[in-house]
Amino acid sequence: MKHFDTLGVMIDCSRDSLPNVARLKQFFDAIAKMGYNMAMLYTEDTYEVEDEPYFGYKRGRYTADELRELDGYARSVGIELIPCIQTLAHLGSLKRWRAYRHKVFDIEDILLVDEPKTYELIERMIASVAKVFSGRRLHIGMDEAHHIGLGVYRDRHGAADSYELLMRHLNRVNDIAKKYGFEIMMANDLFFSMSPGVFSSTEEREFPAELLAQVPPHCGMVYWDYFCTNPVQYNAMMRSTQKLTDNVWFSGGAWTWNNFTPHNRYSMRRNAVAIPCCIENGVRQAFFCLWGDNGGECPYESVLPALMHIAALGDDLSEAEMKAKFRAITGEDFDAMMDLDLPNYIFGEDVPVESPFFQRSACNYAKTHLYDDVFYGTMSANIPEVDEARIADFAERLHRRAAESKHRGFLFEAAASLVDVMEVKYNLAKKTRRLYHLGDRDDLRKLAEEDYNECLDRLQIFYEQYRHQWFTVNKPYGFEIQDARLGGLSRRLEHCRDRLLDYADGKTDRIDELEEGLLPLRDTCVCSWAEMISASVI
Repeated sequence: MKHFDTLGVMIDCSRDSLPNVARLKQFFDAIAKMGYNMAMLYTEDTYEVEDEPYFGYKRGRYTADELRELDGYARSVGIELIPCIQTLAHLGSLKRWRAYRHKVFDIEDILLVDEPKTYELIERMIASVAKVFSGRRLHIGMDEAHHIGLGVYRDRHGAADSYELLMRHLNRVNDIAKKYGFEIMMANDLFFSMSPGVFSSTEEREFPAELLAQVPPHCGMVYWDYFCTNPVQYNAMMRSTQKLTDNVWFSGGAWTWNNFTPHNRYSMRRNAVAIPCCIENGVRQAFFCLWGDNGGECPYESVLPALMHIAALGDDLSEAEMKAKFRAITGEDFDAMMDLDLPNYIFGEDVPVESPFFQRSACNYAKTHLYDDVFYGTMSANIPEVDEARIADFAERLHRRAAESKHRGFLFEAAASLVDVMEVKYNLAKKTRRLYHLGDRDDLRKLAEEDYNECLDRLQIFYEQYRHQWFTVNKPYGFEIQDARLGGLSRRLEHCRDRLLDYADGKTDRIDELEEGLLPLRDTCVCSWAEMISASVI
């Protein structure tokens, strides 16, 4: 790779979906041919830890043998598989078990600093990965632990400086890692802000000498940013991070999170700015994250175009060279796979990213509107009705792509069947509310008998295609969440249909949810399924 010594991909294996071993091997084959030489499996509690039976219990955790197999296979195709674990925050899945809840946690999902049991657990974690990974680089996480020291720690020891706790913890974890021969890297965000929110800045940052003296020698600092399009910000953050260490990494995104389908276009727009900044600032180690926030719904293979684009930027390939290489590696047409983005482009493919209907360029309309309650309508309340003919065209394109695909037709078919549902569902809440307030009981009956039933039929087909996709690329664990969500949606549609029919037949005088008005909803890019379906406590 011309501009990078290490170029990698990080796959989220902690948000319900865990890629299965066979499919991961195929993925390693593909990215190695693109030019990647590193991969990470992001595992919070989804790997086997000796003497910790509740660590990853019922979560589909990778066994030691599975990780050895993956490590060996990755190495055989020129990829270093780096363990990516958490040693401070993002360990909420452990907290549900009494074995950990009152022993090693401070507040929220953050471990308790200075507690001996915390470091006993961390040592078991590191010892376990040391036995199965052949490389000796380790990502220890440590991002977004904003409230470190503000829970049990403060109750026991009183108020403490957050940075003192962070540095003390970092050095203890580093000492454990060194014991097993690891060189560590960590997220850099807490060095810039202990407050939740955006930590990036367009101004270069200076750090107190006493803090710099506590950073372990050659500790890797990972500057992560998945949103920015401003080169001034990238440059400032990279230069600031270089003041912390001589071992700087950049971590960008290939968007697979908060949605059923990818955002290749969004990813490419951001990375086209980020990668030249890496080159300008001499940052020669980078990896790109495939997160799975809120359910791990989007298959990681769907961002192969964005990953090819990253590799092309790192090797100065032309667009034509990039697309030809992509076809040679994957057997797929680059532009065809870009169509996997379509379910969220409900206002057209050419809507500018600055548009309020394309907030952050990553609105997840296919998910928010799939789960938008047909009686409450909060997700669809503040946007215009969608052109159903455009959605039907998207579905036809995706079905055609599925038939043309050599190896990944199941990705296109799942996306196509989702769009088939959305052709009916995008406007269903609006239609229901409009006809109710017109008092048009005949058309409401027709809507319930035709549109609601059609939506239910298409939802069942999507469920079957989506289940097939999940089981093709993932372990079975985590799909129970999709069963609950999609099954709940089906039951809710049936419930609302039946109440509409009761109203149309005069069996009831009103539908309370439709009587209540709608308030403006500022953000139409909601990420949490729980927020999409209800304002009630879940």
